[in-house]
Amino acid sequence: MMWFASLVLAMLVAAPVTVRDIDGRSWSPLAPAGRDLNVVFFVSADCPISNHYAPEIQRVCSDYRPRGVHCFAVYPDSGDVENVRQHRKEFRFDSSIPAMTDSDHVLVKAAGPKVTPEVAVYSASGRLYRGRIDDLYVDVGRTRRSPTRRDLRLALDAALGDRPIAVPETEAVGCFLPTP
Repeated sequence: MMWFASLVLAMLVAAPVTVRDIDGRSWSPLAPAGRDLNVVFFVSADCPISNHYAPEIQRVCSDYRPRGVHCFAVYPDSGDVENVRQHRKEFRFDSSIPAMTDSDHVLVKAAGPKVTPEVAVYSASGRLYRGRIDDLYVDVGRTRRSPTRRDLRLALDAALGDRPIAVPETEAVGCFLPTP
């Protein structure tokens, strides 16, 4: 009987997390198909650091889309779809980047971000990278003139080139996620 319970538990753990975007479509952002990669950006409409990264998020998605990379924007601090729509309009988010709210922190618990913005990269075998987009922010309120290390792009290039990711986890600087 114990083996059966272990099997059921393993199946539950391995089951992909499926969520709906703000348009009602179902996605499993932490479980890409085949050789594709999914990039999950945890963002907030109310975080200035997160908002500062909106253009770079879109550049990354545009640059890597042709290479089988799919991007998702997750709003863990909002259950308000209209607020998310307004934020996407204000920051001109591309409609090819599905947005989802995560006020119950289903994706937060699965991916482990601590702040917004923070990013996680997934392949069919699991999480490959979690952390900052780049090192522009040294600390809250302290930035460099420009990033010296583009961690997300380095991780994507390594993964797409079938190479190990040199630094699979980094500390992101941003706004702390609220507890649901």
